[in-house]
Amino acid sequence: MALWIIRVLFLAMCTVGGFAVSQVRPEFVVVPYSEFLGMAGGFGFGWLMIGIDELLKGFSLRAFSATTFGLILGTVVAQLIDHSGLFQHVQEETTRWLIRLSLFLSFGYIGIILAMRSNKEDFSLIIPYVRFAPQNKPDNLLLLDTSTIIDGRIADLIEANFVEGLIVVPRFVLKELQQIADSADAIKRARGRRGLEVLNRIQRNTRNEVKIHDGDFPDEKDVDAKLVRLARNLRAKLYTNDHNLGKIAELQSVNHVNLHELATCMRTVLLPGEVVSLRIVREGKDKGQGVGYLPDGTMVVVNHAQAHVGQQVDAQVQSLLQTGAGIIIFADLKPPVTSESHELEKPRSVG
Repeated sequence: MALWIIRVLFLAMCTVGGFAVSQVRPEFVVVPYSEFLGMAGGFGFGWLMIGIDELLKGFSLRAFSATTFGLILGTVVAQLIDHSGLFQHVQEETTRWLIRLSLFLSFGYIGIILAMRSNKEDFSLIIPYVRFAPQNKPDNLLLLDTSTIIDGRIADLIEANFVEGLIVVPRFVLKELQQIADSADAIKRARGRRGLEVLNRIQRNTRNEVKIHDGDFPDEKDVDAKLVRLARNLRAKLYTNDHNLGKIAELQSVNHVNLHELATCMRTVLLPGEVVSLRIVREGKDKGQGVGYLPDGTMVVVNHAQAHVGQQVDAQVQSLLQTGAGIIIFADLKPPVTSESHELEKPRSVG
């Protein structure tokens, strides 16, 4: 909205400027309806500038500075070649002009391309002791998608100081959150509102700065495609819970973190023979089995625990089964320990 206010003001200034030019230039004053022609010319010039602005929407200040540096470098090289004496035998002025034009265009283009493909370390080799890096700003950008914000665990990681950097939330992700929060479906509405609450919680945290990024890609209709392109353009690390989005990011060499995979890596490691204490919450699939869960969500199937649903029991791990959804632990119900053996073997409490 603020951008369009600036554009409207710019159009108005261009229109007034065109009218002023038509009044102060004598050669224009004698032309019929010169004031209208001047206003139309100024208005057209303003729209031309706005059109160029739209074409350069994804062009950052870093890219502009790199392009300028590359153009200057290419121009210097072309100037050196032009004054090297290689073309002194060319006497015809038109031919000499064409050679110079080709030199400046060719080396200007090559300089721009090389500068765009280079990083700040390459610049530091060309200009020693100079680093083109912002001061007092974190180098790592953390791009959050909708699923990560709704999940909420990213806020816990930030508050626990496990995640450091500039938090980037795209405007189109914020819009998607608002659409989910306004959904007619009660479950979606609750998820959307939770996401907005988590985002407010992240913004209140003083350790990490949060930036709402206005960049968008109108040619991309899918939010996932926009996220991958934005992460690649910003060189940011993409945080997501979407397995498919993570695979797309991996195929396009975009650095990403899947919080589900991170949680799997942080799960409690239990070995056969260990004793755990947990609550049986429901009956198992087979007769006599009871099912409980560890704090990290790992399911534990306990034999002979059907009669203990709703109770806290001790179980000895027998085996572990790796599935696509995670690890399932199979255990046997451990009989209550006597006072004599209580000191010898204490169960590992995870509940």
